[in-house]
This record gives sequence, structure tokens and C-alpha cells, in this order.
Amino acid sequence: MPRPSVREQLVEAAVECFHERGFNGTGIQDIARTAGVPKGSVYNHFDSKEALAGEVMDRYAASRKLELLHDEALAPVPRLRAHFEYLAADLERFSYARGCMFGNFGTELANQSDTVRTQVDARLDAWTSAVTRVLEEARTVGALKSPVAAEQLGQFLVNAWEGAVLRAKVTRDRAPLDNFFDVFDSLVA
Repeated sequence: MPRPSVREQLVEAAVECFHERGFNGTGIQDIARTAGVPKGSVYNHFDSKEALAGEVMDRYAASRKLELLHDEALAPVPRLRAHFEYLAADLERFSYARGCMFGNFGTELANQSDTVRTQVDARLDAWTSAVTRVLEEARTVGALKSPVAAEQLGQFLVNAWEGAVLRAKVTRDRAPLDNFFDVFDSLVA
């Protein structure tokens, strides 16, 4: 099997470092050391730490399995719940300590970096749009309980999920996510 490229090693290292220590708590040297490459390699592949953070968010977005939301093999509501359950299982895998990269970067950098803030907002918007499409589909087939507009409900679910993830990160347990699912079931299922 071929060895991963230096760029790939840097992105993987940055994902780990940013999850463990946050953006501000992670230096370029930390990323290079974790990747096992010289510090100068970072700037050979990325114009800035913010550019690397953008690549990390792309990688993180791909790992959120938004394609589950497009899998019409499942009915819309069970599909939406399966998506959030997948995210919950990923949080549990790390004992709830990591949180969500979008929420972490948004909380940490919204007042420091317009570049990162804009990137986080775009990714949250894309996720919200995907959730909203499933809710619209559920409404079309008569499977949506809530009278709330699908777009508003989609925004609420993503925002509520991010809040539940933050709380789970603080408490280091699943209870906030269980609360999210209880409300999800009362509004959607």
C-alpha cells in the first residue's frame, strides 16, 4: 500500500490536533510533529493555518455522512433519525470529549477569523439544507408531525443538535443527546 502524501498526513494530524487542543491551542509545530514531517512542510502545502483549517472542515464534513440523508432506501423520518444516531455514535466513540468540529471552530474563532467563521457558516447551511430536504420529503409523504415549516424545523434541529453536542462535551455523557432525540421524536417522528 502506498504511503500517504505529506499533505494527507498534515490534514490527518491537524484533525487530531484541532480536536484535542482547538485551533488556538494548536501550533504549526504541533501539527508537523504529529504528522512526522518538518514544520516547513505545512507551508509547502497550505498558505496559512486557516487554509489548513478549511481543509480539515472539508474532511470533517465528509465524515458526517450526509449521504445518509439522501438514501431513499429508508423512509424520510427514520433516515433523518439514523443520521443523527450516526453522529451520536461518533461522539460516544470519543467519550463525548471532541464535540463537533464546526461547533468547536465556530465557538472559538467566530470573533477572530472571518474566513473560518464564513466557512463554518457555509457548512452548517449545507447540513441544514440537507436536513430540510428530508423534512420536506417527510411532509410530502405525510410522515411529519410538526406543523412548523420544514426550513424552520431543519434550522432548529441542526441548532439544537449543536447545542446538545456542546452540552455532551461538557458533561461527558449522552444525556443531552438523549434529550435531543426525545424532542426530535415529539416534533418529527
